[in-house]
Amino acid sequence: MPFTLVLGGARSGKSRHAEALVERFPAPWYYLATAQAYDAEMEERIARHRARRGEGWLTVDVPHDLAGALAALPPGAPVLIDCLTLWLTNRLLADADPDMDSAILETALIAHDGPVVAVSNEVGMSIVPENALARRFRDAQGRLNQQLAALADEVTLVVAGIPMKVK
Repeated sequence: MPFTLVLGGARSGKSRHAEALVERFPAPWYYLATAQAYDAEMEERIARHRARRGEGWLTVDVPHDLAGALAALPPGAPVLIDCLTLWLTNRLLADADPDMDSAILETALIAHDGPVVAVSNEVGMSIVPENALARRFRDAQGRLNQQLAALADEVTLVVAGIPMKVK
């Protein structure tokens, strides 16, 4: 089944575009949500995302074991992963090995027999981060995006709400 990677900057319209891609398939649609609400502002962002999705969406909160959550879904289930950037952040802050986690995720994506759309930030178009953890994250995110773009059937870059087909 198709795997689509949707890339873009923060607030570029990636999630809306990805939701529309998943909604081309019959419901129910599974939303693997990687965000964690550490403060009221983030709780509000998550609530707005949930309200926008409406009926037909089943949300699974999965800040860490993304591969396990994907493997546990029903066969053929349409899936939106939103977003790989927050998932990778969660894993790095838990002192995980991002390359190993990325390889495990890739195996789970290959094994899933339904359509998958994954959202990720394109973080390599900015300045070099000033601290080691931020540079480690930027490098790991770049490797993950490249790895999944090579695996994907389609790659879309969203800029200012406009999706542009890359692959």
